Amino acid sequence: MNIIAWIILGILAGALAKAVYPGYQGGGILSTMILGIVGAFIGGTLFTFLRTGTLQLTSATFSLPGFLVAIIGAMIAIFLWELFQRRSRA
Repeated sequence: MNIIAWIILGILAGALAKAVYPGYQGGGILSTMILGIVGAFIGGTLFTFLRTGTLQLTSATFSLPGFLVAIIGAMIAIFLWELFQRRSRA
């Protein structure tokens, strides 16, 4: 997947994950894009692990199922980020 498709998938997946995930998540377009790209890797890796049983670092593809996997992965990334932030404040 070329870099433009990565950026588009990252922005869309990150924005939708922020809209669906409960609570307020700060950050601008850059953090949304990074969140979406990280989410695509998390979701793609988990999806590959559940489907094949092997742990490979893969990303979601630029398709509807890949987009849904990227959104779920971005929601996991939001959860992990909030967990890390809450732990570092305490």
